[in-house]
Amino acid sequence: MSDDQNAGKTIDYPGRTREMSERPRDEMRDYEGRGLLAGKKALVTGGDSGIGRAVAVAFAKEGADVAIAFLEETDDARHTVQLIEAEGRTARSFVGDLGDPEHCADVVARTADELGGLNMLVNNIAYQQPVDDFLELSPSQWRRTFDVNIDSFFHTIRAAVPHLTGGGAIINTGSINGLRGNKQLIDYSATKGAVTALTYSLAQSLLERQIRVNCVAPGPVWTPLIPATLPADQGEGFGRQTPYGRPAQPDEIAPSYVFFAAELLSSYYTGEVLAPLGGETLPG
Repeated sequence: MSDDQNAGKTIDYPGRTREMSERPRDEMRDYEGRGLLAGKKALVTGGDSGIGRAVAVAFAKEGADVAIAFLEETDDARHTVQLIEAEGRTARSFVGDLGDPEHCADVVARTADELGGLNMLVNNIAYQQPVDDFLELSPSQWRRTFDVNIDSFFHTIRAAVPHLTGGGAIINTGSINGLRGNKQLIDYSATKGAVTALTYSLAQSLLERQIRVNCVAPGPVWTPLIPATLPADQGEGFGRQTPYGRPAQPDEIAPSYVFFAAELLSSYYTGEVLAPLGGETLPG
């Protein structure tokens, strides 16, 4: 992704792929599945575009039927459904605000009903809004960020556990910001830190139910959320600080979710955080 193509281009929240000056690679065109998830049923929140779309398509290529949940980006969701169905798999899409606990439970119930079960839950939905100063962070923004980024995880997981018991997998999307913080994304970073702690705790709590709980915590990834929430001057050169000198593409992140979803690959993994950071290392 070249900086001049991306400079000065912002789009309206929640962000639609067609409005981006440079579209991300999120269709897994070069990915070849080998039946790792054959017969499985998955729900991917935030599955309309970006990482969620790439994960949904990768799961379909591995043999899974996939439902996606999204806020309002109907065109993106329709395209993701088409990509899933092109792999010969069943697809469903559910529109609505996952900041609403009742909607979280409804999406899980409808997924299990319409796909004939639920084996994998990917909590990927996220909201962010940067501030230049801590005192600009309003209580309403704080509440909204927590409703979407961590409370929705709790509500979907709580609804999904009865379906997942006996060999299911939960994969949460964290962030580098939850591991080290970000002075402009204070509330977002706090929720992503909570995602990490939730993953650790649930991995222990749900082990007796034979549910594996893991987390993927990427560095910068080029998705519609970036130009929809960052000012133009921050969108320009996004991800340049990594050793790779660029952000990841969603297609580069999705295989991490396949790894955690496929028991053949990760049967001994629970409570793990996989952090694809483009060459950056963290202490500890």
